[in-house]
Amino acid sequence: MTDNQSLFTFCGSDSAGSKTSVLIDHTARELGRLTPVTIQAANIAPFMQVRLGQTRNDLPPEASAILDGIEQADLLVVGSPVYKGSYSGAFKHVFDLVDPDLLLNKPVLICAAGGGQKHALMVEHQLRPLFGFFGAATAPIAIYAGAADFAEGKVCDPALVDRITLAAKGFARMAGHRAAAPATGAPSAMACAG
Repeated sequence: MTDNQSLFTFCGSDSAGSKTSVLIDHTARELGRLTPVTIQAANIAPFMQVRLGQTRNDLPPEASAILDGIEQADLLVVGSPVYKGSYSGAFKHVFDLVDPDLLLNKPVLICAAGGGQKHALMVEHQLRPLFGFFGAATAPIAIYAGAADFAEGKVCDPALVDRITLAAKGFARMAGHRAAAPATGAPSAMACAG
């Protein structure tokens, strides 16, 4: 019997019914259908209720718990609303406080939602480089959704549903490889010596 991997979802919107939240929830459910995961979800709200802290010590416990969830999860599904072609400063600030070593090689499925298709490349030009900095293993297929892809608080566009399924299948394979791989430590100094 395979143990469930922990999947932490983080939404860069503070509204539970936002397009981004709906997109992430739909994606996480699809992933849960394909591979055994235990899902924990959070959004940016605890970071928006206080002055942005310069260090983790400046944060309320709810915000610190989100950082712990991001760092300790086996898998991440992360999404942001699009603000003028990018993610918000508050979203970036959350990841400024994440320990970079704890995202190294961690599978991350990136998502974004915006008003229209003109923002579709935001996942490739903004989110993917952010997680590339951390050395995270971003899924090859990212998910972008525009306003027309939703109706009555649900993902409704068949092409988007197909893309979510395709991305989730690939991400489930990544999760399976991670679960099967032996645990390794940090690279040794000898491995880096010329």
